Amino acid sequence: MKVSVVSRSGREIVKGGVDLNDSATVADLQEAIHKRTKKFYPSRQRLTLPVQLGSKERPVVLSYKKSLKDYTDGNSDNLTVVFKDLGPQVSYRTLFFWEYLGPLVLYPIFYYFPVYEYFGYKGERVIHPVQTYAMYYWCFHYFKRIMETFFVHRFSHATSPLSNVFRNCAYYWTFGCYIAYYVNHPLFTPVSDLQMKIGFGFGILCQVSNFYCHILLRNLRRPEGDGGYQIPRGFLFNIVTCANYTTEIYQWLGFNIATQTVAGYVFVVVAAGIMTNWALTKHRRLKKLFDGKEGRPKYPRRWIILPPFL
Repeated sequence: MKVSVVSRSGREIVKGGVDLNDSATVADLQEAIHKRTKKFYPSRQRLTLPVQLGSKERPVVLSYKKSLKDYTDGNSDNLTVVFKDLGPQVSYRTLFFWEYLGPLVLYPIFYYFPVYEYFGYKGERVIHPVQTYAMYYWCFHYFKRIMETFFVHRFSHATSPLSNVFRNCAYYWTFGCYIAYYVNHPLFTPVSDLQMKIGFGFGILCQVSNFYCHILLRNLRRPEGDGGYQIPRGFLFNIVTCANYTTEIYQWLGFNIATQTVAGYVFVVVAAGIMTNWALTKHRRLKKLFDGKEGRPKYPRRWIILPPFL
């Protein structure tokens, strides 16, 4: 089989094309491209079928697990694929590890070390119980996220663009310092003991619920990470499409009820906005896939992310 590899403009990426046997898979093609180009390793490649000029149809993305014959449209001797360079890639575990490590390490620095002397505060610092509990709560959350990254989550996509590491780290590390600065500040005014207990108690309940939601999502995928889209069921997923995001938002709401800082509430609003956008996208996709037609199950009526509002 002769495979021509071209760019969207029609320029040849691999001179003379690639010769493969008839039983070759898309993964074999990616490896062959890598051997010929060196720079473009498989996870950096996006291969699609050509579309006619002016067509508004989305190109068909080649699955690395499928045989190339599945895309030949009856002509098993020749195939043309369109190549796109996705840029440098990193694994999702690497991405999540670094974005979560920053807040886990940076927050305790504001609690344990005299950093406020460098901001002009020279008085004696008194640490309130709520500040101690907040530090434990914060570190438990990000330690839990790192452990989930390595031992719970199964990823449908193997890699993410390297640029996402810098973007995500900037987001998490900046907010980590922003919140830690105000919660651990010597002039911090604690809330009442009852409000602190309600906030942290509610937050811990949501943290445990969030972990269980991740376990349920994990079980929807096979160990290798695939399995296609399925309707999540059980626990809060019976009433909310994205219960994992719901519990994530509410656990930070609990943290802010207990600590009561503007920085913390800004973080909740921004994070809730981001996760709401993700939830809307996932909800629409599941409703489209499970439309009740041609033997497909119909997606049940559910809240999207934040009952009773959305």
